[in-house]
Amino acid sequence: MKFLEFGKELTPREIVKELDQYIIGQEKAKKAVAIALRNRWRRQHVEGDIKEDIMPNNIILIGPTGVGKTEIARRLSNLAHAPFIKVEASKFTEIGYVGRDVESMIRDLANIAVNMVRAERMEEVEEQAGLMANERILDILLPLSPTKTPEEGETVSISNTREKFRQMLDNGTMEDRVVEINISDNGNVASMQIFGPVGMEEMGMDLKEMLGNVFPKKKKKKKVTVKEARELFKIEEAQKMIDMEAIKKEAIRRVEQSGIVFLDEIDKIAKNSDSAGKGPDVSREGVQRDILPIVEGSNVQTKYGVVKTDHILFIAAGAFHMTKPSDLIPELQGRFPIRQELSSLSREDFIKILKNPKNALLKQYKALLSTEGVEIEFEEDAVDEIALLATKANEKMENIGARRLHTILSTLLEDILYNVPDEMTENITITRTMVQEKLNEIIQDNDLSKYIL
Repeated sequence: MKFLEFGKELTPREIVKELDQYIIGQEKAKKAVAIALRNRWRRQHVEGDIKEDIMPNNIILIGPTGVGKTEIARRLSNLAHAPFIKVEASKFTEIGYVGRDVESMIRDLANIAVNMVRAERMEEVEEQAGLMANERILDILLPLSPTKTPEEGETVSISNTREKFRQMLDNGTMEDRVVEINISDNGNVASMQIFGPVGMEEMGMDLKEMLGNVFPKKKKKKKVTVKEARELFKIEEAQKMIDMEAIKKEAIRRVEQSGIVFLDEIDKIAKNSDSAGKGPDVSREGVQRDILPIVEGSNVQTKYGVVKTDHILFIAAGAFHMTKPSDLIPELQGRFPIRQELSSLSREDFIKILKNPKNALLKQYKALLSTEGVEIEFEEDAVDEIALLATKANEKMENIGARRLHTILSTLLEDILYNVPDEMTENITITRTMVQEKLNEIIQDNDLSKYIL
């Protein structure tokens, strides 16, 4: 997969092509997010003061559950190798009420970015950290006396023995040997969360961070295998080699320049025009007004530094069954200039979803059963029947889109998944008849609520 962050820039057509591997249909929505992502790359390459005035094209995706809204945003963040967070707008409360304040989404995004950059830096020094970890293991296997200085002949002998042990470590012959090691005890200072009216608990402030330079780090003894010791030592050595201040600075830059916030269920905080003046709607409008400055562009204090939200891309999504986008306050509507309505999924879409994506459901079940030495195949007629039954179930019950395929396949394959490998070890072929026998009676029942579908 190609990443925008590392200079392999995808054009809008290439972005859509990548999204096509995971998301069926919804061409207009994919086109809109592809343009929004490419525009961010374009802005970063603009010269002059006008660069700061180019705002992101925030998007509202409108459509019922299970049609691909979240998946589009998630795959988009993977393509851009960007910090990404999904939050539910309905979980936030207005300032002055107990609950999560809206700035917590930016603080959480900063945490994600720091973890992302730290993982990259740890990977860069992994090889060197592995060598240093082996040296520490050799020191344990061949400890030198602290009071006795080896003579010249002993030094040569120790050096030869150490080289033999190093070769044994390299070829893996000592992996299961148990050794006693000293590792840092990260729990020697108790954590202390700080609660306050502006969500200070999200700042992650604790005694270990504030007093880390006051109290010496404690060590604890632990018996582990050589293989486990190497992994523990690699982490310790890698952490010594990385520059956390540089990591924090890079993480803040990525959040500001390429961060993506996916605001799900934004329809739940829209003020229903038919219920104007009712109590709950007052709180909803308050949450919108709290979100507004974050989307417009403001400074949010995090434990890594101040994050400017001016150029973070916000993608909002909602079903809008009881409300409509125009029920949002006008100022917030203006900050989401692009609106795309996602269509409900048809029987033909379900067939493609079952078979075509890289992570298609049928491919997932094949992979699961192959671990038991059992191959499962789905005939074309069977796939067509599953798609038909999913469509009928969505018509009779609440339309949950492609999520219906998960529940139907779970019901269809329940006995197979239970009996493999105890009673079933032969390869399996799913036919239309098998699907009908297992599911038709359920689908035709007028009271589908008693079934888990």
